Amino acid sequence: MGVTTRYGLLVVVLAMGLGACASDEQWREWKAHSTHFASVDHLTFSMRNRGPEPRVRRRDERAASAQSWWGQPVIVRPDQIFED
Repeated sequence: MGVTTRYGLLVVVLAMGLGACASDEQWREWKAHSTHFASVDHLTFSMRNRGPEPRVRRRDERAASAQSWWGQPVIVRPDQIFED
């Protein structure tokens, strides 16, 4: 077996293994929507809040409600929410 074939096989095995990382509940939620994010606002918010300290603005709350965002909620105290 050549080096290229081995690397190709390794990539396939890793892709299959990483694809199975979601729970059944997570897969159901993902399949229930036609896209990964509800909107560009949802994508921007998710990318901005990837770390341990959430950065939530009032407009994020309004957009989440109006656009029916889904996924794991970001929990913040009222004093942590930035004004627009």
